[in-house]
Amino acid sequence: MALRIITADERQAEARGIKAVIFGKSGIGKTYLLLTLDEGSTLFIDLEAGDLAVQHWRGASIRPRTWEECRDLALFLAGPNPALRDDQPYSAAQYARVLQAYGDPTRMDGFATIFVDSITVAGRLCFQWCRGQPEAHSEKTGKPDIRGAYGLHGREMIAWLTHLQHARGRNVIFVGILDEKLDDFNRRVFVPQIDGNKTGLELPGIVDQVMTLAEIKPDAAPGQPSVASFRGLVCQTLNPWGYPAKDRSGRLDMLEPPHLGQLFQKIRSPSPPIDAHGAPSIALPAPTPNT
Repeated sequence: MALRIITADERQAEARGIKAVIFGKSGIGKTYLLLTLDEGSTLFIDLEAGDLAVQHWRGASIRPRTWEECRDLALFLAGPNPALRDDQPYSAAQYARVLQAYGDPTRMDGFATIFVDSITVAGRLCFQWCRGQPEAHSEKTGKPDIRGAYGLHGREMIAWLTHLQHARGRNVIFVGILDEKLDDFNRRVFVPQIDGNKTGLELPGIVDQVMTLAEIKPDAAPGQPSVASFRGLVCQTLNPWGYPAKDRSGRLDMLEPPHLGQLFQKIRSPSPPIDAHGAPSIALPAPTPNT
């Protein structure tokens, strides 16, 4: 088969989905962000069964209960990976099996956005499944091997996230709990609440956008009354709070309103001008004349 070269015009015309993960502490309102998306074109993957905050949302939802269902759903939404063997979870052979169980995949074409709540629960389902696999048991004694379980868990989670990331035409939003801890030097650090270390370390490199939904407390000026706190999406890596964040689009400010519909529009806005060094150019204020 000849190597096909994709031209710039073809690449620009492609439907390109936004892949993002949103972290935040419990109760900050991560699930509530679902209400800022279009109901008709959003599919809610409700892993937590915690939709009380969005009980009036009138969009479609799916509630996987096992890790096998999570894998099959990812395969159904993103299609097969032609590079895999027939016995691997996201292969063409497994896709044919899923089509027999789930039916015509075109009925999912109307869903432009997949909202997964939450990656924390997906990790728990995955780890529970991994503990029952042969790799999680010693070959000699048959006893549970927790290191083998964690190793398999990391590979399974990364494969699942990467496969959903390849659903090019769809937006995929993962929601996860953010824990606050102290490191060995008694410094405050924020880490995703996901079983094992591999997923939390590699996830920022898989998705386009990493954001933290946080309560921001502005500092009041000396002699002025305190300013009311507000919720915001922290979107840039260099932020004064140390929250996990990344903006691959280069279009977002450090703080954005907690509205995903508006955020998507801003990310898809025309590209910022590029300077001679290949970086987005920033308009600097005019210098102040010396007095």
